Amino acid sequence: MKRKGTLSEISLPKLIVAINRDALTGTLRISTEQFTKKLYFISGNLIFASSTYEDDRLGEFLLKIGKINLQQYEKSVELLKKTGKRQGAILVELGYLTPKELFWSVKEQVQEIVYSLFLLEDGEFEFIDNEIPPDEVITLKIGLGELIYQGVKRIDNWTRIQKEMPELDTVLKISQNRAGIFQEINLGAEDREVLSLIDGKRSIREILSLSKQGSFPALKTLYVLYSIGILEPASLKDAPEVEATMTEKTETQEVPPELMGFLEEIRALHKRLNEMSATELLGVTENCTPQEAKKQYYSLVKKYHPDRYINYNLPELKEKLTDIFDAMTKAYDAIKDGKPYERKEEPVREEEKPEEVPPEVQALRQYKRALKELKKGDFWVAAEALRWATRLDPGEPKYWFYLSKALSNLPRRLKHAEEALLEAIKLDRFNSEYYSELGHIYLKAGLKKRAKRQFEKALELDRKNTDALEGLRAVQD
Repeated sequence: MKRKGTLSEISLPKLIVAINRDALTGTLRISTEQFTKKLYFISGNLIFASSTYEDDRLGEFLLKIGKINLQQYEKSVELLKKTGKRQGAILVELGYLTPKELFWSVKEQVQEIVYSLFLLEDGEFEFIDNEIPPDEVITLKIGLGELIYQGVKRIDNWTRIQKEMPELDTVLKISQNRAGIFQEINLGAEDREVLSLIDGKRSIREILSLSKQGSFPALKTLYVLYSIGILEPASLKDAPEVEATMTEKTETQEVPPELMGFLEEIRALHKRLNEMSATELLGVTENCTPQEAKKQYYSLVKKYHPDRYINYNLPELKEKLTDIFDAMTKAYDAIKDGKPYERKEEPVREEEKPEEVPPEVQALRQYKRALKELKKGDFWVAAEALRWATRLDPGEPKYWFYLSKALSNLPRRLKHAEEALLEAIKLDRFNSEYYSELGHIYLKAGLKKRAKRQFEKALELDRKNTDALEGLRAVQD
């Protein structure tokens, strides 16, 4: 890998892929007139990032995402100047963050630093071998495939991407030497549709014109796959060979012995797909944390990702794995975001169509189900049911109110809880209980002044509101 140069000569995705491919240990330093940002690697894995740009610092990052408030930020900066300790350690000592929240925050901060580098069109880079951060820095192993994928998705410059891609009339093919980081990428349905158009015969121009998602989003998909070595140009002599090989496989390939048991497993799982809940699909408990769900999801990706079996020309396997992987991804997103899990609907023949249930009735059923789950303390399931209720009948304020209650009991969902409650207040401005609940959300977030205002509003509407009275006492304490 070239150790020094400019990003106009070699793109950031290609630099990162080269570092990963060669299992390098050291620091990739990227400099502009405004800042210097460093990415630290051990054996090709990204473990940390730092930046001299003030807005990238941990305190400013936490302030921007609402993890700490201004008063907490200023207190931590004051102690930082006095003690010289790291700001993250100070925030934990002050009780503003738990150690777990600090770890999550640092990881998010590092990712944002990396994402910002994808937007650079020029800058100088240098890779310094064997330079790694000090021991006291939190080290993180971050999936490079997904990081590159999400970073490229932020680029909004057609000319720049086109310059870094081969000519539009170039025929692309899937590389036989695919990088391992490809397995880390969670391609969406639209991106997989673009991947399916690559057959070793179509040019980039043809793929862009055929893609349903539009030329620019399709070009970004091709760019990320090309950057990490999944795609490569097919020469004129390659194309007939690819076509002949594909024809031969279609006519003669049978299920390999090593896949026979797996194919049977896939068939059985596919039959049950529309009967399974989100937790059943992932194989986790209903009370699992988002971190547990994430760990299980990534282990399933390694087994069920359709692209792992791309070399086998087995249409049935590809079709069923695509359905299974889509379902698992939706299930993971539902658990992670506290949203309802939407199963894929099977087509129903006219004579079999059931009598249509009005949306308001469906919403009420979901609401009643949610109340039972709230009593049991199963806030994930309750939130999922209430999400459905608000979609089916968005004009009913109590659905938004109880959705907020469920979300406020889930980790890192206070912002979503606030949004749901503001929607309830928009629909019913004279409900004292709604303002009181909003006050408690702000109190949990450490926003005492906001909390006080909401409790006072609640008491203006109902002087006997005990929740609001207790909230005011808590603010004063």
